[in-house]
Amino acid sequence: MGQKDTVDQEEIYSKVLRAGRRTYFFDVRSTKAGDYYLTITESKKFTHDDGSFHYKKHKIYLYKEDFSDFREIMEEMMDYIIDEKGTEVISERHQKDFKKEEGSFSENGSTSESNFTDVSFDDI
Repeated sequence: MGQKDTVDQEEIYSKVLRAGRRTYFFDVRSTKAGDYYLTITESKKFTHDDGSFHYKKHKIYLYKEDFSDFREIMEEMMDYIIDEKGTEVISERHQKDFKKEEGSFSENGSTSESNFTDVSFDDI
Protein backbone atom coordinates (compact mmCIF):
# COMPACT_ATOMS: atom_id res chain seq x y z
CA MET A 1 0.00 0.00 0.00
CA GLY A 2 1.51 3.32 -1.08
CA GLN A 3 1.58 6.55 0.89
CA LYS A 4 -1.29 7.98 -1.20
CA ASP A 5 -3.51 4.98 -0.27
CA THR A 6 -2.74 5.57 3.41
CA VAL A 7 -3.66 9.25 3.12
CA ASP A 8 -6.91 8.36 1.33
CA GLN A 9 -7.95 6.16 4.26
CA GLU A 10 -7.02 8.78 6.88
CA GLU A 11 -9.54 9.27 9.64
CA ILE A 12 -10.89 12.81 9.46
CA TYR A 13 -13.14 12.73 12.52
CA SER A 14 -13.81 9.90 15.01
CA LYS A 15 -16.02 9.05 17.97
CA VAL A 16 -16.03 5.94 20.18
CA LEU A 17 -18.94 4.38 22.08
CA ARG A 18 -17.97 1.78 24.68
CA ALA A 19 -20.87 -0.54 25.53
CA GLY A 20 -19.85 -3.47 27.74
CA ARG A 21 -17.95 -6.05 25.69
CA ARG A 22 -18.74 -4.11 22.53
CA THR A 23 -17.10 -0.95 21.27
CA TYR A 24 -18.50 1.07 18.38
CA PHE A 25 -16.21 3.25 16.29
CA PHE A 26 -17.67 6.00 14.10
CA ASP A 27 -15.06 7.30 11.64
CA VAL A 28 -15.28 9.89 8.89
CA ARG A 29 -12.85 8.97 6.13
CA SER A 30 -11.91 10.41 2.78
CA THR A 31 -12.43 8.82 -0.64
CA LYS A 32 -9.80 8.95 -3.36
CA ALA A 33 -11.83 11.78 -4.92
CA GLY A 34 -11.61 13.78 -1.67
CA ASP A 35 -15.23 13.26 -0.59
CA TYR A 36 -16.16 11.93 2.86
CA TYR A 37 -17.91 8.74 3.95
CA LEU A 38 -18.71 7.15 7.30
CA THR A 39 -17.55 3.81 8.65
CA ILE A 40 -19.25 2.24 11.65
CA THR A 41 -17.27 -0.59 13.25
CA GLU A 42 -18.51 -2.91 15.97
CA SER A 43 -15.67 -4.57 17.87
CA LYS A 44 -16.53 -7.32 20.34
CA LYS A 45 -14.05 -8.90 22.75
CA PHE A 46 -14.04 -12.69 23.17
CA THR A 47 -12.07 -14.30 26.00
CA HIS A 48 -10.73 -17.85 25.72
CA ASP A 49 -10.59 -20.33 28.61
CA ASP A 50 -6.84 -19.75 28.94
CA GLY A 51 -7.34 -16.02 29.50
CA SER A 52 -6.22 -14.95 26.05
CA PHE A 53 -8.67 -12.97 23.95
CA HIS A 54 -9.45 -11.82 20.44
CA TYR A 55 -11.73 -9.24 18.86
CA LYS A 56 -14.32 -9.76 16.14
CA LYS A 57 -15.03 -6.72 14.02
CA HIS A 58 -17.92 -5.90 11.72
CA LYS A 59 -17.83 -2.79 9.57
CA ILE A 60 -20.43 -0.78 7.64
CA TYR A 61 -19.47 1.76 4.99
CA LEU A 62 -22.02 4.53 4.58
CA TYR A 63 -21.78 7.04 1.75
CA LYS A 64 -23.43 10.48 1.57
CA GLU A 65 -25.90 9.49 -1.11
CA ASP A 66 -27.39 6.98 1.35
CA PHE A 67 -27.42 9.20 4.48
CA SER A 68 -30.99 10.45 4.17
CA ASP A 69 -32.60 7.05 3.59
CA PHE A 70 -30.36 5.38 6.19
CA ARG A 71 -31.20 8.01 8.83
CA GLU A 72 -34.93 7.78 8.06
CA ILE A 73 -35.03 3.99 8.38
CA MET A 74 -32.73 3.96 11.44
CA GLU A 75 -34.93 6.51 13.25
CA GLU A 76 -38.07 4.60 12.26
CA MET A 77 -36.65 1.34 13.58
CA MET A 78 -35.44 2.86 16.86
CA ASP A 79 -38.77 4.68 17.39
CA TYR A 80 -40.64 1.41 16.73
CA ILE A 81 -38.57 -0.45 19.32
CA ILE A 82 -39.04 2.28 21.95
CA ASP A 83 -42.79 2.55 21.20
CA GLU A 84 -43.26 -1.22 21.42
CA LYS A 85 -40.90 -2.09 24.29
CA GLY A 86 -40.01 1.18 26.05
CA THR A 87 -36.51 2.17 27.08
CA GLU A 88 -35.97 -0.49 29.76
CA VAL A 89 -33.46 -3.17 28.83
CA ILE A 90 -35.55 -6.33 29.18
CA SER A 91 -32.61 -8.71 29.54
CA GLU A 92 -31.50 -6.82 32.68
CA ARG A 93 -35.02 -7.06 34.12
CA HIS A 94 -35.16 -10.80 33.36
CA GLN A 95 -31.82 -11.36 35.07
CA LYS A 96 -33.15 -9.67 38.24
CA ASP A 97 -36.46 -11.58 38.07
CA PHE A 98 -34.69 -14.89 37.46
CA LYS A 99 -32.44 -14.46 40.48
CA LYS A 100 -35.43 -13.45 42.63
CA GLU A 101 -37.79 -16.19 41.46
CA GLU A 102 -35.36 -18.98 40.55
CA GLY A 103 -37.35 -22.20 40.35
CA SER A 104 -40.67 -20.59 41.29
CA PHE A 105 -43.68 -20.31 38.99
CA SER A 106 -44.77 -17.06 37.40
CA GLU A 107 -48.36 -15.85 37.03
CA ASN A 108 -48.83 -17.68 33.72
CA GLY A 109 -47.80 -21.00 35.30
CA SER A 110 -44.41 -21.34 33.64
CA THR A 111 -41.11 -21.24 35.44
CA SER A 112 -38.95 -18.15 35.13
CA GLU A 113 -36.32 -20.26 33.45
CA SER A 114 -38.67 -21.26 30.63
CA ASN A 115 -39.36 -17.59 29.81
CA PHE A 116 -35.80 -17.13 28.50
CA THR A 117 -34.86 -17.56 24.87
CA ASP A 118 -31.22 -18.21 24.12
CA VAL A 119 -30.42 -15.94 21.17
CA SER A 120 -26.99 -15.24 19.69
CA PHE A 121 -26.59 -12.02 17.74
CA ASP A 122 -23.04 -12.77 16.63
CA ASP A 123 -24.14 -13.65 13.09
CA ILE A 124 -26.22 -10.51 12.53
